[in-house]
Amino acid sequence: MIRGAIFDMDGTLLDSMSIWVNMGETYLRAIGYEPRADLNETFRPLSLRQAAEYFRREYGVPLSEEEIMTGINRMVEAFYREKAMPKPGVGDFLARLRDRGVKMCIASATDRYLVEIALTRCGIREYFSEIFTCTEVGSSKSQPQIFLTAMAHLGTEKPRTAVFEDAVHAAQTARDDGFPLVGVYDRHEKRQEVLRAISDCYLTDFLHTDHFWEFASAL
Repeated sequence: MIRGAIFDMDGTLLDSMSIWVNMGETYLRAIGYEPRADLNETFRPLSLRQAAEYFRREYGVPLSEEEIMTGINRMVEAFYREKAMPKPGVGDFLARLRDRGVKMCIASATDRYLVEIALTRCGIREYFSEIFTCTEVGSSKSQPQIFLTAMAHLGTEKPRTAVFEDAVHAAQTARDDGFPLVGVYDRHEKRQEVLRAISDCYLTDFLHTDHFWEFASAL
């Protein structure tokens, strides 16, 4: 049986990727810059600090990294406070994991205070012993550091520590580093066949999970 579970938040536990899909473009236009055609794809795998660095370097935005990060966070804060919702079945799924003694934490590219706001309002904060963010760890999910830091906190062994991810770039990082990977469907990730192919277990939702419990028990 798995002993630990590391969950991404946006697009995995919460149906919240919609706020991030066009955020790079939305932010730049709000401060008077016209985004390039490829900005959304460039923005998606970046941590918030990396995005701020990118805007300064590639667009010449004359604000500090902290000012840019604050500006983006302010634009999404109302969404997390009022609208973001867990995907159907998430609460029951997390409760079943807890009942089986599985330790759980969050590894998210979203800043901590927004994660806290969203998980608390959605009633699922209690399941996670800690929250780890790319900003605090100092690395995006193109590198495994956030997953390794989360695993060290849980005190579990990698072969029994599952990573739950909806985005191919983050999922690939976890898989390449040797974590059991649970891919989670989200409509905003267009490369579902890739995600399914690299996942040890693939969830189309949290309502039909019998195959997951078979997978988890076998680890």
